[in-house]
Amino acid sequence: MANPENNLLNFSYTGKDRKGVTVKGELTAPNMALAKVMLRKQSVTVVKIQLKRKNLLEGAFKKKINTIDITIFTRQLATMMKAGVPLVQSFEIVAEGLENPSMREVVLGIKSEVENGNTFAEAIKKYPKYFDGLFCSLIESGEQSGALETMLDRVAIYKEKSEQLKQKIKKALKYPISVVIVAFIVTIILMVKVVPVFEGLFSSFGADLPAFTKMVVNMSNWMQQYWYILIASIVALVIFVKQSYEKSQKVRDGLDKLTLKLPIFGDLIFKSIIARYSRTLATTFAAGVPLIDALESTAGATNNVVYENAVMRIREDVASGQQLQFAMRATNRFPSMAIQMVSIGEESGALDSMLDKVATYYEEEVDNAVDGLTSMMEPLIMAVLGVLVGGLVVAMYLPIFQMGSVV
Repeated sequence: MANPENNLLNFSYTGKDRKGVTVKGELTAPNMALAKVMLRKQSVTVVKIQLKRKNLLEGAFKKKINTIDITIFTRQLATMMKAGVPLVQSFEIVAEGLENPSMREVVLGIKSEVENGNTFAEAIKKYPKYFDGLFCSLIESGEQSGALETMLDRVAIYKEKSEQLKQKIKKALKYPISVVIVAFIVTIILMVKVVPVFEGLFSSFGADLPAFTKMVVNMSNWMQQYWYILIASIVALVIFVKQSYEKSQKVRDGLDKLTLKLPIFGDLIFKSIIARYSRTLATTFAAGVPLIDALESTAGATNNVVYENAVMRIREDVASGQQLQFAMRATNRFPSMAIQMVSIGEESGALDSMLDKVATYYEEEVDNAVDGLTSMMEPLIMAVLGVLVGGLVVAMYLPIFQMGSVV
């Protein structure tokens, strides 16, 4: 089936409103006839309408839609609906305030679908690249129950919490990775530009160099001659790992298991997975989605193959009649606190509330772990940089120190 995004056209128009005031603007529609219909519904008498030609460079540099754009759209739409603004008008208001032109096109496309008689859920299902199955099912539940504005608010909170959690993980990883990259670049510059200067100085001495200095000089000579091989190898390795992860299930399983066993980051990743699991299950279950279906949506939201398989096993056990708490305990993947809270929720009939508390607890744990990790990594990274750069400096000055001791 063709992607609706590719079938939408941009039109620029000039017309008059009810008061006879000239209005100009742009809108998105599948064809000109529907564009005129949309304008008539807005009480605009069309004077001139024409297809807006696309700039060839615009597509090449078009800003992509990311999860933050979807989160902002959801929150703004939820705010509009809670304020009593009709759905179609809410789309129009939200679209005008969006900074990303690509996201604006999607919102106007959804607006067009709803105006043509489709439900909100049916409209967003035509954009699977941006709205996943969980998002669509929650919106559909809200429409069927007649509480779309309440459901939109829940979805907005869920997206905001998920995005905050993701940003915390990125914050924990960004600092050490950036420092390692800078250290790698500095090392290459020293090896290629600085070490050869000292090598020329050492050759004039006519004396044997220390073993450590010889090793550094040999590495420098190799980098000067074959630096392109080093860069090509690193790029090839990154591409190989990326493609292997995307195409091989065994590689994905192995890397996901490895990340959970990392000495420092493993605990952080584990807590973030438990937070995502609890938050997603709480949101879907509170929305009236059956537990079995909610678990299926939650499995993919864990973003880890190990826990995805564990949640699917939980789903099978729950489908066979087991309570959620026993099914979670059988996997040996969930902490006791989370299982106990689920047990209390099942016994009291407030499972969604207990899951929400578990999610909040582990989100705070992730936040504290990120702060602790950042403060711990700073001296560790400084020590690594000191050893790396200091080692090169010592290797270059070691022959000079030896000559001084001989004199």
